[in-house]
Amino acid sequence: MAENSVVKRPNLHQVIHYTRKPLNWVGILLGFCLLPTVAPTLDASAAERVYLSYDILERSISVDSLAAYAQQGRIKDDLAPYIQYAKPEQQAQLRNLLLRRLDVGPVPISQFLYTPQAEILLQRLGQVIKTDSGQTGYRAIRSALILASADRDGLTLLNVLRKFPTPGVRIDLARGLEIANELSTIFDRTEKAVAFISQQSTAAVASSSINLSQLPDLQQRGSFTWRKETLKLNDTSRNRQFLADIYLPISSGVQQPQTPAKLIVISHGLGSDRQTFVYLAEHLASYGFAVAVPEHPGSNAQQLQDLLSGKANEVAEPSEFINRPLDIKFLLNELTLRSQFNPAFKGKINLREVGIIGQSFGGYTALVLAGATINLPKLQKDCAAIDNSWNTSLLLQCRALSLPLSQYNLRDERIKAAIAINPITSSILGPDGLSKIKIPVMFVSGSADTVAPALDEQIQPFTWLTTPNKYLVVMKNGTHFSTLAPTESDLPLPESVLGPDLALARSYTKAFGLAFFGFYIGNRPQYQPYLSASYVESIGRERLPLSFVRSLSQIDLKAALQRSTTQATISPKP
Repeated sequence: MAENSVVKRPNLHQVIHYTRKPLNWVGILLGFCLLPTVAPTLDASAAERVYLSYDILERSISVDSLAAYAQQGRIKDDLAPYIQYAKPEQQAQLRNLLLRRLDVGPVPISQFLYTPQAEILLQRLGQVIKTDSGQTGYRAIRSALILASADRDGLTLLNVLRKFPTPGVRIDLARGLEIANELSTIFDRTEKAVAFISQQSTAAVASSSINLSQLPDLQQRGSFTWRKETLKLNDTSRNRQFLADIYLPISSGVQQPQTPAKLIVISHGLGSDRQTFVYLAEHLASYGFAVAVPEHPGSNAQQLQDLLSGKANEVAEPSEFINRPLDIKFLLNELTLRSQFNPAFKGKINLREVGIIGQSFGGYTALVLAGATINLPKLQKDCAAIDNSWNTSLLLQCRALSLPLSQYNLRDERIKAAIAINPITSSILGPDGLSKIKIPVMFVSGSADTVAPALDEQIQPFTWLTTPNKYLVVMKNGTHFSTLAPTESDLPLPESVLGPDLALARSYTKAFGLAFFGFYIGNRPQYQPYLSASYVESIGRERLPLSFVRSLSQIDLKAALQRSTTQATISPKP
């Protein structure tokens, strides 16, 4: 909060009426399900009333009244004073919110809620949702979530209230509003940063003389076909086995000489697998690139399933921060050997100049292979203050503090260019770590990413890059899941979490990836015009507008935020 800002305290009815940045109960519950077995002690008692507390003021609503309203539309006396402030569409939303069911069973929800990451979130939520005696409600919340998921009526907000193991549920509106203000400030700062980048991008378009009318459409498939080989790899030094799909391009020209294809590696994100970026692998192969897509066994979809079924304790062990880049080093070494002796690969792949693209945890993987170093001092500092941060990616980044102390050198000199989509960077790498990268780098960010927030994890870190060839693409309204293709192993997510027009976001990714690697790995100058604000904005569409910059200074970004940001406060109506 700014030093001179003043928060005016509203009365209780104004608090209830406040909906500028409402807390999304379904989003909170879904957040638990996406994070991370022993079931809690079952309590025969259950909540009968919800108490809304604000300083010395307190009102209550019976759970039965909420149930009657949600299920039958009946408004009882104790609910009437609050409903009068809601518009008809808001009333409909409230009923839907109370009854919306998440199809998650008690075993998966238990597994998630007992992980270190979920413990932190439950502690946070327990500051707002408290027990009947006013104590932190994090254990009661966990119990209610598990009990509701085991009930025949399922995991709904109404059922969670019914299963709350104390006679009353106390909602601390003062703390809730503090959190809402904190989140609103973060939201506003991100909006201002995205707007500033958009202005810089538009200015670059205005001063450009690039003729786009003659440029081929990179979103369309190329002229090469391909064949896919699946390798079973065994790194005995780490006792680690994993699969990798290799896409080898086949020239469409009968008379064209066969030359070794440049290689692009794709590293999937946390809880994903080799299928997530098949669309991108096939697209790059259709333009003559060889593509390698390894599966990272300790942080893939199977690991998530193991967590759900009780076979694993975490969605990713801390060692994955090291194992993931080592997977790719091992893969490149194995392909080098096979290119020398295996007829299926001999002479097919050029492994001297390799590109890498990764998403989320895969973005981190790409960046450390590109030369970024783990920044333990910054990680220790930031993780010590994790209770004051709403950057949810720190829940993963801070697990790296459990790694053995060492000077990890994860760079691979064969990597000559890297794209990081929604990467986690702020603490695990920090300014010192990212400044070590000397090769071309592209960051792709989504303004609506709540898993790896754009401002903290991509926009600010982009200013820390010192390599002269750096690019930032911002997808307005893009989420953490926008560029991912659906697979059979996916958990079901609502559209509000996935974001708008996923097919369009994937089409963007094909164009970015091809242009960047075509120029820097393929050494084809015809791709250079595509690496411009003019091209990027030209392919952007209204639901997912695009911005593009090649430079962004810390001073300019800070000035833009200070000039534009105001502390979000709640003031009484006159």
